[in-house]
Amino acid sequence: MSDYDLRPGGLKLKGAAEGGIVKKKKKKSKHKQETELDRERVKELRLREEAAASKSSLPGSGSNSPAPSGTPDRKTDAERRFEEVQRRRLAERVAKLANKTHKDRVSEFNAHLESLSEHHDIPKVGPG
Repeated sequence: MSDYDLRPGGLKLKGAAEGGIVKKKKKKSKHKQETELDRERVKELRLREEAAASKSSLPGSGSNSPAPSGTPDRKTDAERRFEEVQRRRLAERVAKLANKTHKDRVSEFNAHLESLSEHHDIPKVGPG
């Protein structure tokens, strides 16, 4: 005879405890306290950095760095220009696509497919 119970439901070994496997629950209170402390520390550090940045942003502070410490993003002039150009190009692309209707796009696509050579045609497979 087999060692398995053939009643409907999940398979269970005969003679095993009816309750199945009981897992211990993890304690979460300590973890929550640690994350709250970390958040408070991060807030304090940000406040200190902002205070230091406001003091160093006085005129005549003589900082020769390409990115002033007062800016939160800390990007160079070249990075800012690059992002601005990217935004402009994206806006132009969106404007170009917005001018065409779906019918126009379909007709252009069909014209492109007609201009392709027979090399790109789908070969016939099977009888007929």
